[in-house]
Amino acid sequence: MPRAHVILDRQAVIAPVRRRTFGSFVEHLGRCVYTGLYEPDHPTANEDGFRMDVVELVRELGTKTVRYPGGNFVSGFRWEDSVGPRETRPVRRDLAWHSLESNQVGLDEFARWLKLTDSEMMLAVNLGTRGILPALDLLEYANHPSGTELSDLRIANGTPHPHNIRMWCLGNEMDGSWQTGFLNAEDYGKLAARTAAAMKMADKDLELVVCGSSNSGMPTFGDWERTVLEHTYEHVDYVSCHAYYQEHDGDLGSFLASAMDMDYFIDTVVATADHVGYKKRTKKKINISFDEWNVWYQKEFAESDEVNDEWRHAPRQLEDVYSVADAVVVGNLLMTLLKHSDRVTSASLAQLVNVIAPIMTEPGGPAWRQTTFYPFSITSRLASGEVIRPVIETPTYTTAHHGEASVVDAVATVDEDRAAVFLVHRGLTQATQVTIDVRSLGSARILEAVTLADKDAYAKNTLAEQNRVTPHTNPSAILSDGQLSIELPPVSWTAIALG
Repeated sequence: MPRAHVILDRQAVIAPVRRRTFGSFVEHLGRCVYTGLYEPDHPTANEDGFRMDVVELVRELGTKTVRYPGGNFVSGFRWEDSVGPRETRPVRRDLAWHSLESNQVGLDEFARWLKLTDSEMMLAVNLGTRGILPALDLLEYANHPSGTELSDLRIANGTPHPHNIRMWCLGNEMDGSWQTGFLNAEDYGKLAARTAAAMKMADKDLELVVCGSSNSGMPTFGDWERTVLEHTYEHVDYVSCHAYYQEHDGDLGSFLASAMDMDYFIDTVVATADHVGYKKRTKKKINISFDEWNVWYQKEFAESDEVNDEWRHAPRQLEDVYSVADAVVVGNLLMTLLKHSDRVTSASLAQLVNVIAPIMTEPGGPAWRQTTFYPFSITSRLASGEVIRPVIETPTYTTAHHGEASVVDAVATVDEDRAAVFLVHRGLTQATQVTIDVRSLGSARILEAVTLADKDAYAKNTLAEQNRVTPHTNPSAILSDGQLSIELPPVSWTAIALG
């Protein structure tokens, strides 16, 4: 059996665990909102029409931040449509996803939904087809206490207290030709700078996210970040990263190593941001909001007829059904975000319900957990305190897309009285025996050790088999004299809690 060894040093601290790392994303796309979060006729619906079975799953998932309302959707969105009496809200065409938007769920309703899930809102403003004044109006409506036209309108609409939204996204994927109103880096950078400066005149403590590249494969990647930040550096706090992964042409080995691409993406953006900071002779650091990341079957979506000539309300779109392998990659991507907690201080799994999501629903029926639900929910529950950098001795294998990749990857977190270790095994056929030196952690016992794996790496949870794949206790975990040993099955994700 192959062997790997991990050394954990309590002093090898990367940064604190950032609770905003465990964020998600709700876009008015497909059935994410309608029949996902919101279904007034569902047996579990509350007085606002929100499905409480979904609320319970979101609470279990452990999300702390939710980006809203897009996404591509935001670049055609008029926020005024989504407030006030529901019966007077207009139906609009959404050009991004070629569907109809009823506006029955808007800012005030969504803010109430967030309270049910104990999450904070990250709100995006439309810089695709709108600009500075509508962004300022939205800020006034959302955050000003009272005594102005728009704050008093919010109060009249039934929300007496301000939403106090702290994080704001300055548009979405503005480098993409698919984006309504897309811009080049120079034009977007100037618009974002003026918008950010104006918003901070209203509230200097806002946390603003400027658009980075839509993905690391964009032809302008790197140059886009440099140009945009040269305009906006003084006014913003974050630059965004977006990345989606999927298996191509049956190359499971490369897919399982997707976190290596995320690692490269983060390092490149950090280096670019710091380069601009050095040029400007400032000590200020720009952090990363990795506010879209997931596994997404983009090739299948491009070849489907999900977007067609019909204008439909909440059509089924992007309802990917995830496998064990997908969940292992999601778990590994989240581990990578934790490893970069010194600069990645906010992240959003895209998306939350039905649309490339960890939670699925059926109209009038059940809600259930996809395979990807588990690594996110367990990591959110166990990770606390500080992230520590492991030393990993592991066999490697050759991938077509990432070169040499480690068979085992790991990260750990440590708090005053507990620790957690997260492991991914990318091997396809053989189990690997891993020993972990945890002496510096002072841990006396294993509180839990769970592994997500299956003999079929492509096993999935479906409406018919909602619990086909679940994490199971790993009985091989043994802690003795500061040495933790565990056997990792092929294509697996594991979490171990120590106390």
